[in-house]
Amino acid sequence: MSWLVTGGAGYIGSHVVRALADAGLTPVVLDDLSSGVGSFVPEGVAFVRGSILDRALVEQTLREHDVDGVIHVAGFKYAGVSVQRPLHTYAQNVEGTRVVLEAMAAAGVTKIVFSSSAAVFGTPDVPLVVEGTEKRPASPYGESKLIGEWLLRDEAVASAGSDHPLVHTSLRYFNVVGSADPTVYDVSPHNLFPIVFEKLLAGETPQINGDDYATEDGTNVRDYVHVGDIAAAHVAAAQRMIAGEPIEAAYNLGSGSGLSVRQIMDAMARVTGIAFTPAIGPRRPGDPDRIVATGELAARDLDWRMRYTVDEMVRTGWEARRNAG
Repeated sequence: MSWLVTGGAGYIGSHVVRALADAGLTPVVLDDLSSGVGSFVPEGVAFVRGSILDRALVEQTLREHDVDGVIHVAGFKYAGVSVQRPLHTYAQNVEGTRVVLEAMAAAGVTKIVFSSSAAVFGTPDVPLVVEGTEKRPASPYGESKLIGEWLLRDEAVASAGSDHPLVHTSLRYFNVVGSADPTVYDVSPHNLFPIVFEKLLAGETPQINGDDYATEDGTNVRDYVHVGDIAAAHVAAAQRMIAGEPIEAAYNLGSGSGLSVRQIMDAMARVTGIAFTPAIGPRRPGDPDRIVATGELAARDLDWRMRYTVDEMVRTGWEARRNAG
């Protein structure tokens, strides 16, 4: 038996692949390398290059590798860009998830861990988000992830009385950072850590977007969670399904406290040894003061906890990026 990781050549997906292997489960990767990196797939792991939109390929992969469950990480993950490319976002995230579920049903695969997002909440009115907080996504990306959760829910209802009832959970997380493997780093041009790293490597000054928010130091407060912890939670969810233990429809993988952008910048200077004073730019439209989630349910069921300090998050991410040259 094996577990298929869609998007397993990406920054998060490849960490999930390593965590599966470390847990004694056999990973199989399906990735079209549109944003993934082939070298991120560990040697010896079965790798199928192709799209989750290719229904026949997904089913063939499930059957040929005797797949027991799917960890569905693949998708178009750029919330800001999704506003300019809504049709592409829906094709990859909604139709892609539908195709994966359809192929699973045909192949008799009944377990799926869905990589969702805190973007399903949009801009919540509460400072501390729980699983039941109202869903008001503010971008096509957030909408597509919420629809993905609905697809899982509806397929589970439809298959409940069949020989192959769907077992599912959705893991919602916020800003994923750091590295648990020195050969894997965040390649996104839109995330805070790689943006700052590239500025520092180029000898340029990183920027904070607004310092007049209603927070302790005036900068936005967000959840920053280490990619190693995120990967471990995905594997814990898979193991819970394998054991036949009850599992929630969704879990927030949050810190419960959050970090400010200025705290991140201070850690960047401290850990890299590159002294800098960040430039202060204008606020970005729609940026709320604070969005932080609890991780209490995930702590109860998935051994979720913050195993890394902010300095360790920066250090591991910085080392992996520098190793890339």
